[in-house]
Amino acid sequence: MKYVLEVKNINKHFKKPVPFHVLKDISFQIKNGEFVSIMGKSGSGKSTLLYILSTMDTEYEGELYFNQELVTGKTNEQLSRIRNKNIGFVFQFHYLLSEFTVLENVMLPAKKLGEKSFQEIEHNAMEKLKMLHIDHLAFKKASRISGGEKQRVAIARALINNPTLLMGDEPTGNLDSHNSENVFQILKDLKEKEGMALLIVTHDIDFAQRTDRIIEMEDGRIIKQ
Repeated sequence: MKYVLEVKNINKHFKKPVPFHVLKDISFQIKNGEFVSIMGKSGSGKSTLLYILSTMDTEYEGELYFNQELVTGKTNEQLSRIRNKNIGFVFQFHYLLSEFTVLENVMLPAKKLGEKSFQEIEHNAMEKLKMLHIDHLAFKKASRISGGEKQRVAIARALINNPTLLMGDEPTGNLDSHNSENVFQILKDLKEKEGMALLIVTHDIDFAQRTDRIIEMEDGRIIKQ
């Protein structure tokens, strides 16, 4: 079985202001093309876990594998490359650069990775915008589009390097029900048509129940998966 992501016995301690064991022996796998949601009350450790899985936090015990490759213990430079190539991120807030156009925003991670020519990156960015039905917005400034459109642009940007895993932290948390449904359908299409694996932290039970599997967290532990 090919696992896109494998988490083995992850433990995380905060030292300040008082010692606190925030993640306790977390283990799970995500298969290629699997759509998984993580749920739990505030303070259950979901965001801390996502930060470790995104390779941004390296202060933990345990092992983290991407596409069967151990990434724990790699240098920041190596992790940055793995992150840019393998993981797409979508957050509750879109973090678009408002003075840039939609197209320029989507191109940014590919320019950072630096593996393709400007023309190729521009072409790929337009393809992603077409896939999400927002190519008509390509040359608009990011500040001039609606909230639902901004979140779709953020998804296009997350997809520009063709990641094997898309991670989301409350990607529908800021949207009304109509736009939430749009985002859910986009994510479902990515799984079904592109075979992408998705790992989404959400408070939205309706959203979670329509994913392949829910990982439930409580007090830093996985209580159900």
